[in-house]
Amino acid sequence: MGDAEKKPMLAGEPFGSSRVEQEENRNWTPMIVGAVLVVVAIALIVVFTRNKPVSNTPDPYAANVQISDVHMATAQNFAGGSVTYIEGTLSNTGTKKITGARVQVTFRNSLNEIVDDPVLPVMALQPDTPIVDYGPMDRAPIGPGQKRDFRITMEHISADWNGQVPQIKVVGVSTN
Repeated sequence: MGDAEKKPMLAGEPFGSSRVEQEENRNWTPMIVGAVLVVVAIALIVVFTRNKPVSNTPDPYAANVQISDVHMATAQNFAGGSVTYIEGTLSNTGTKKITGARVQVTFRNSLNEIVDDPVLPVMALQPDTPIVDYGPMDRAPIGPGQKRDFRITMEHISADWNGQVPQIKVVGVSTN
């Protein structure tokens, strides 16, 4: 073996060892632990940030909330996009004040398949204001036997939507 084939020895290397042996003995434990921690962190983020599904158990007071005179309107927003409003009348046929409501809005395509069904809060017309103003119901609850105009705002609707007024179902009610 000639001098050209020998590797020079580095300071601190034990006599007779080579750099190849040291690279093979690298400790992979910190990298494996780090990768596992990243996977666990991502899993926790996914579990805790995903939307909760709509409960199959209907809100018992929802049967006392009737929706009628539903129609839709579209307007342009300041950014040049389109906003769709679903408006109608909400009636409280029960014995409690309604301070909030959530509805499931079901959009269908030409084959009558569901293309979108978000659960959204209902905004009610605020009485005794000099302008038409819709806001949360807790600012002006709907008493027993009362009716109030409502509005649901949609910033995006599926392009596959058939253009018909969607089905609206009350899925949650807050009462006082």
